[in-house]
Amino acid sequence: MAVAVVVGSLHYDIFVDAPHRPAAGETVTARAWSPKFGGKGGNQAVALAGQGCDVRMVSAVGDDDFAPFLLDRLAAGGVSAENVARVAGTGSGMSVAIGDDAGDYAAAIVSGANLAIAPAVVADPALWNDAAFLLLQNEVPEAVNLAAATAARAHGARVCLNAAPMRAMPDALLALVDILVVNQPEAEAICGAPVGTLEDALAAARALTGRVPAAVVTAGGAGVAFASAEASGVVPGVPVRVVSAHGAGDHFIGALVAALMRGAPLSDAAATANAAAARHVAGG
Repeated sequence: MAVAVVVGSLHYDIFVDAPHRPAAGETVTARAWSPKFGGKGGNQAVALAGQGCDVRMVSAVGDDDFAPFLLDRLAAGGVSAENVARVAGTGSGMSVAIGDDAGDYAAAIVSGANLAIAPAVVADPALWNDAAFLLLQNEVPEAVNLAAATAARAHGARVCLNAAPMRAMPDALLALVDILVVNQPEAEAICGAPVGTLEDALAAARALTGRVPAAVVTAGGAGVAFASAEASGVVPGVPVRVVSAHGAGDHFIGALVAALMRGAPLSDAAATANAAAARHVAGG
């Protein structure tokens, strides 16, 4: 079976259920809180494994009480944590997310041990045995992403970058990316033009193919746009009752890459991922 390598973050998420998100200076009385497994890297790795893929995770946790929770959840999700380092004297990554009655949320992250991932770990040839895809995000140092993408290309694996959260991306990294996935604000930041509609998202996806071979721009409930040298188009959103949008983007990425690993064209992979994200926000 082909393997996906995920290099990225692990966060212990504290998720707060509140009637609305607080404005500046406001205190909101929330209903409950719960611990959740998180980090874009961890979430996408588990989503990929849930699609039947063989997944290896490269990350780091601290020596605190959060670390066992994160490692246990990786194992329960079917993800190999052999390449997740334990960093002494450092706290694990964590976040606090506040979800509201509309299903939206806002979060703040503390990167912790994610900033201590050693770029040298991705040089191990065993990591790349049978690897078909590398999946990256922007919650770990740029040097780690660049080293991982370089190693992936050297071993014949395709590279998918989910450029979230948004930050400046060097040309050296983009030159190694096969598929770039961004949301509306990220597409606006890169392209310098508003992305308010699905048609705008398509224009952005097409513009991004000037920098990478293929691009996917997610537009929330409106749907998703995709573009490559072979084809471009849109997949309309699936109408659902939103329970929570928390983690929807990570489920989208997992389903997208899994479909591509099965040999689906980008158009079909985008449709599959769009449906998976809709099921997730509906509580499925």
